[in-house]
Amino acid sequence: MSSTEESELVLLGAWASMFSSRVEIALAEKGINYKYIEEEHVLDNKSPLLLKHNPVYKKIPVLIHKGKPICESLIIVQYIDDTWKEGYPLLPSDPYLKSQAAFWADYVDKHIYQGAKLIWDSKGEGMQKGVEEFVGYLKVLERELGEKPYFNGESFGFTSTKPIFWWCKFHVFGAIL
Repeated sequence: MSSTEESELVLLGAWASMFSSRVEIALAEKGINYKYIEEEHVLDNKSPLLLKHNPVYKKIPVLIHKGKPICESLIIVQYIDDTWKEGYPLLPSDPYLKSQAAFWADYVDKHIYQGAKLIWDSKGEGMQKGVEEFVGYLKVLERELGEKPYFNGESFGFTSTKPIFWWCKFHVFGAIL
């Protein structure tokens, strides 16, 4: 067994990944120590460790807890919240509120990510269209957030882990536009 697999908790991630960031934020909010392994964020250069622990999607993030892999950032954050009860919860206990948190996290994953990808992958008129779509998606989030300090209301939580990544990256979008 490798030293990585012997570690209590290992995160395979990539510095530029919003999905890895979501997991890192959740671990930090819970005060959980872990070993971080940076994976190359390229399609054709996957490490044997990544391929072993996520043979289906072959992508990061992967949380390895006591040798067992947990894949997909939304699932990982829920696992973190279910496994480590210390600190305040990342997900609401009320089933309806939990479903709403999952809905908005999924919205960010699908729309904000795709909107940003349109900007990155386009030029000229296509880029302008991407910017317009991206801003439209942000306006939907802004309406939902309203005057609340966090998506969960008064406390930081599951849904807030993803927009933080984007908030930190907006200056990059401004520089390329």
